[in-house]
Amino acid sequence: MNAWWLAVAGGGLIILSASIAKASMPAIGPTEARVFHAVNGLPNFLFPVLWPVMQLGNLAVGTAAGLVVAIAYRDVTVGIGVILAMVFKLVTEKVVRKKMADHLAVRQRPGTSEVDAIIRGKDVPLIGASFPSGHIILVAAVGTVVAPNLPAGWWWVPALLMILVMVGRVYVGAHNPLDVTAGLGAGLLLGGILAVFVN
Repeated sequence: MNAWWLAVAGGGLIILSASIAKASMPAIGPTEARVFHAVNGLPNFLFPVLWPVMQLGNLAVGTAAGLVVAIAYRDVTVGIGVILAMVFKLVTEKVVRKKMADHLAVRQRPGTSEVDAIIRGKDVPLIGASFPSGHIILVAAVGTVVAPNLPAGWWWVPALLMILVMVGRVYVGAHNPLDVTAGLGAGLLLGGILAVFVN
């Protein structure tokens, strides 16, 4: 089983590295812009569906949700893993942003970097560096840490939640697509490594 979680971590590293390489450009590319507008332009009725799920990427909410799973399964080590995922999320976000320092002027929030971006929600920032998405790092790391404790038929739930948060962050205009893929990669990398030690 440890080999599986190490493979997840390796996959996360590949996704993160590819996202950083692609994002290290002098401008947001036309393909990324098209993907952004395709997701961001989805119908407004999706907002009440995606907004609550997106809150799992909030530091307090996502950590609390992971701890609820740990408590439900009476697993202290998973609880520790969730706390570590939260701490390492903060560290990883800073490390990636430092690596991308020369490109953060380009990797601004869609309210600044995308023409005609639709901003949904009062808490969505219009300016500031947005690479990588901290929401996705957290939900992917915590989801990966708690996944081994779920019954085999329920492992799809964390994966679905990760995807919905990724889509939601682009849909509300908080992030560009490479911001969320980088967040996914970083979260899977962290979560996969932690899952080896806490499960």
